[in-house]
Amino acid sequence: MRLVKYHGLGNDFLILLDLDGRERVDAERARKLCDRHRGVGADGLIRVTAGRDGADVSMQLWNADGSEAETSGNGLRCLARAVVDAGVRPGPELLVLTAAGRKQVTVEPDGRISVEMGAARVEEAIVSIGARAAHVDMGNPHLVVLDDGHVDVTVLGPRHPDVNVEIISGAGDELVMRVWERGVGETESCGTGACAAVAAAHEWGIAGTKVTVHQPGGDLEVRLGDTITLTGPAERVFTADVT
Repeated sequence: MRLVKYHGLGNDFLILLDLDGRERVDAERARKLCDRHRGVGADGLIRVTAGRDGADVSMQLWNADGSEAETSGNGLRCLARAVVDAGVRPGPELLVLTAAGRKQVTVEPDGRISVEMGAARVEEAIVSIGARAAHVDMGNPHLVVLDDGHVDVTVLGPRHPDVNVEIISGAGDELVMRVWERGVGETESCGTGACAAVAAAHEWGIAGTKVTVHQPGGDLEVRLGDTITLTGPAERVFTADVT
């Protein structure tokens, strides 16, 4: 099995190009491959198979703990970069079928990659710490919490194991975010989390429609419209052959 590791602002994925569908992958194998001490190491494993329903390729995503996820903004950018680098598709546009529906991905002239993530559904939420919060559906579940200066993502995140938890601050065209990802833990960046954060902040009236989201791994650009567009880098790390 040949895996290529890519990362989107430190959020790293093992990409398996399996267009003929020959490789056997399950939750246990994904967990072992993602183990940073006894495996190759990553936040997730992405299997790329032949496209269906009009898509160019299909995406299956496992978190580091072996659980399956619906979609990933950073993962989609890494997938697109891997597919173009391998010559599977010439680019610049790629339609990817995910468990959350079809996603249009575009390699921009500057090398960054944009993903049309779809619309967000935002609902007010109540959290035990009393901070302002919202549930946001980006095709995967998020809990966005406005930081009042006393919110610790490493404490709040594990209390909500069924969602991705984003702690945000800032306003206008800039937000600062930390994220605790479901099935992974704290990561350096989360693409769908950045989209959820901007959608919630805009709903609260504290952010505009084009926002830079600063995360420990770097910056992502989020634009709100009929669909939410996420733009950021994806970089190759190495190739690994495993048995």
